[in-house]
Amino acid sequence: MAARIKKGDQVVVISGDDRGKRGEVLEVRPKVNRAVVRGINIARHHTKPKGMGQPGGIVEKEATIHLSNIALLDPKTDKPTRIGFKLLENGTKVRVARATGNVIES
Repeated sequence: MAARIKKGDQVVVISGDDRGKRGEVLEVRPKVNRAVVRGINIARHHTKPKGMGQPGGIVEKEATIHLSNIALLDPKTDKPTRIGFKLLENGTKVRVARATGNVIES
Protein backbone atom coordinates (compact mmCIF):
# COMPACT_ATOMS: atom_id res chain seq x y z
CA MET A 1 0.00 0.00 0.00
CA ALA A 2 1.28 3.46 -0.86
CA ALA A 3 2.29 5.79 1.94
CA ARG A 4 -0.25 8.53 2.55
CA ILE A 5 1.91 10.25 5.18
CA LYS A 6 5.65 10.48 4.71
CA LYS A 7 8.66 11.76 6.61
CA GLY A 8 8.85 15.54 6.49
CA ASP A 9 5.10 16.13 6.05
CA GLN A 10 3.33 18.76 8.15
CA VAL A 11 0.43 17.18 10.06
CA VAL A 12 -2.20 18.14 12.63
CA VAL A 13 -3.47 15.89 15.42
CA ILE A 14 -7.22 15.28 15.01
CA SER A 15 -7.90 13.29 18.19
CA GLY A 16 -6.36 12.60 21.58
CA ASP A 17 -4.71 14.71 24.25
CA ASP A 18 -2.69 16.73 21.71
CA ARG A 19 -5.68 17.52 19.48
CA GLY A 20 -5.13 20.63 17.36
CA LYS A 21 -1.34 20.63 17.66
CA ARG A 22 0.78 20.70 14.52
CA GLY A 23 4.16 19.18 13.84
CA GLU A 24 6.52 17.62 11.35
CA VAL A 25 6.67 13.87 10.82
CA LEU A 26 10.10 12.62 11.91
CA GLU A 27 9.57 8.90 11.29
CA VAL A 28 6.86 6.61 9.90
CA ARG A 29 6.48 2.98 10.98
CA PRO A 30 4.14 1.45 8.36
CA LYS A 31 4.09 -2.07 9.80
CA VAL A 32 2.42 -0.87 13.00
CA ASN A 33 0.59 2.14 11.42
CA ARG A 34 2.32 4.66 13.67
CA ALA A 35 4.41 7.80 13.24
CA VAL A 36 6.68 10.00 15.35
CA VAL A 37 5.77 13.70 15.14
CA ARG A 38 7.97 16.52 16.47
CA GLY A 39 6.49 18.02 19.66
CA ILE A 40 3.53 15.62 19.81
CA ASN A 41 2.82 12.85 22.36
CA ILE A 42 5.77 13.66 24.63
CA ALA A 43 6.71 10.79 26.96
CA ARG A 44 8.99 10.99 29.99
CA HIS A 45 11.60 8.28 30.51
CA HIS A 46 13.57 7.90 33.72
CA THR A 47 17.19 7.06 32.91
CA LYS A 48 20.07 5.88 35.07
CA PRO A 49 23.45 7.57 34.87
CA LYS A 50 25.80 5.86 32.40
CA GLY A 51 29.28 6.95 33.28
CA MET A 52 30.74 10.40 33.77
CA GLY A 53 29.44 11.96 30.57
CA GLN A 54 25.78 11.05 30.83
CA PRO A 55 23.91 12.07 33.97
CA GLY A 56 20.67 10.37 34.90
CA GLY A 57 17.33 12.03 35.15
CA ILE A 58 14.05 12.43 33.34
CA VAL A 59 14.32 12.60 29.56
CA GLU A 60 11.41 13.80 27.44
CA LYS A 61 11.04 12.50 23.88
CA GLU A 62 8.33 12.00 21.29
CA ALA A 63 6.38 8.73 21.42
CA THR A 64 4.59 7.27 18.42
CA ILE A 65 1.04 8.23 17.49
CA HIS A 66 -1.39 6.18 15.40
CA LEU A 67 -1.76 7.28 11.78
CA SER A 68 -5.54 7.49 12.15
CA ASN A 69 -5.10 10.27 14.72
CA ILE A 70 -3.20 12.64 12.41
CA ALA A 71 -4.18 14.41 9.19
CA LEU A 72 -1.94 15.92 6.54
CA LEU A 73 -2.01 19.71 6.18
CA ASP A 74 -2.74 20.90 2.65
CA PRO A 75 0.27 23.12 1.82
CA LYS A 76 -1.83 25.65 -0.13
CA THR A 77 -4.85 26.04 2.17
CA ASP A 78 -3.12 25.13 5.47
CA LYS A 79 -6.11 22.97 6.49
CA PRO A 80 -6.24 19.24 7.30
CA THR A 81 -7.17 17.05 4.36
CA ARG A 82 -7.49 13.44 3.35
CA ILE A 83 -5.07 12.07 0.78
CA GLY A 84 -5.75 10.38 -2.52
CA PHE A 85 -3.58 9.26 -5.41
CA LYS A 86 -3.56 10.21 -9.08
CA LEU A 87 -1.59 9.13 -12.13
CA LEU A 88 -0.11 11.94 -14.20
CA GLU A 89 0.26 11.87 -17.98
CA ASN A 90 3.90 10.83 -17.72
CA GLY A 91 2.93 7.79 -15.61
CA THR A 92 4.09 8.99 -12.20
CA LYS A 93 1.86 8.45 -9.19
CA VAL A 94 1.39 11.52 -6.96
CA ARG A 95 -0.46 12.29 -3.74
CA VAL A 96 -3.47 14.59 -4.08
CA ALA A 97 -5.40 16.54 -1.43
CA ARG A 98 -9.00 15.26 -1.53
CA ALA A 99 -10.50 18.59 -0.43
CA THR A 100 -8.92 20.79 -3.12
CA GLY A 101 -7.36 18.42 -5.66
CA ASN A 102 -3.94 20.02 -5.22
CA VAL A 103 -0.89 17.86 -5.85
CA ILE A 104 1.15 17.38 -2.67
CA GLU A 105 4.89 17.73 -3.26
CA SER A 106 6.93 14.95 -1.69
